[in-house]
Amino acid sequence: MARSGPEALGGVSGAVQGASAPGPRPKKARPKRLGLFGGTFNPIHYGHLRSGEEVAEGLGLDALWFIPAAVPPHKAPADLTPFPVRLAMAKLAVGRHPRLKVSDIEGRRPGKSYSVETLRQVRRDFGPAAELFFILGLDAILEIQTWKDFRELFTLCHFVVLDRPGFDREQVGEVLHREVHPGFQEMPGGQGFQHPSGTRVYCWETTLLDISATRIRTLVREGRSVRFLLPEGVRRFILKQRLYIPRSATGG
Repeated sequence: MARSGPEALGGVSGAVQGASAPGPRPKKARPKRLGLFGGTFNPIHYGHLRSGEEVAEGLGLDALWFIPAAVPPHKAPADLTPFPVRLAMAKLAVGRHPRLKVSDIEGRRPGKSYSVETLRQVRRDFGPAAELFFILGLDAILEIQTWKDFRELFTLCHFVVLDRPGFDREQVGEVLHREVHPGFQEMPGGQGFQHPSGTRVYCWETTLLDISATRIRTLVREGRSVRFLLPEGVRRFILKQRLYIPRSATGG
C-alpha cells in the first residue's frame, strides 16, 4: 500500500495547503449529472485535463471529479508515487475550475481501489436520480473483463470511452457483446451502445493529445524538459519535490 502522511510527502503538505484534505463530498445541492474520471494520475497532464473539459462541456455535466486511485489493482505499489502526492498534483492542476474537481474518495477507503466499489459508494451517496458518467480510455474498456465485478459496472452508470492513439474504437462493440452482455444495442449515429438496463456507453471523440504520464516521468528522470505537457504549477511541484528521479541521483 502506498505510504501516506507527512513522512511520505517530503514537505508536500507545506507546499500545497490542504492537499490531503477530503475531496468533494455530496452536499445539499448535489450534482444531477456527475462525471467520474479515474486513474493513477502519475502525474496528471494536459491530456487528462483537456479530455475532462471537453466531456464536461459536451455532456452538460454539473461537475466532473478526477479520482486518483490510492492502490491501483493493476499496478505495482512499489513503482507508484504515494497517493497524497498524486492527489496534490491533481488539485494543483485543476485549481479553481468551476466544474472540474478532485476527489480523494479512493484514499479514504482501505485496500485496493476497485472502480466498482467507488461507483457503488457514489451511487449510494447521490441516489438513483443522479446520472453518473464513468470516463475511461479506449485501451481500458478493451480490457474491461479483467476488472472486479465488471458486469455490475454497467448497471451503475453510463460509460464515456475516450479515444486513445493506436487503439481502434470499432472493437468496443465486440468486447461489450462478448464480455459484458449480448443484449447491448448500437445507438443511432455511431454514438455508442445501450445496455439492457438502460445505461449507455458513449464513444466520445476528444482532442487527441499524445501525452503520457510514462513519457513525462522518463523525461524528468533524464533531466529533460516537460514544459507544456502539464500545468506549470504541477511541473514546478515535480521539480521542487524531486519526483521521478532515481534515489541514487538524489542521494537516497
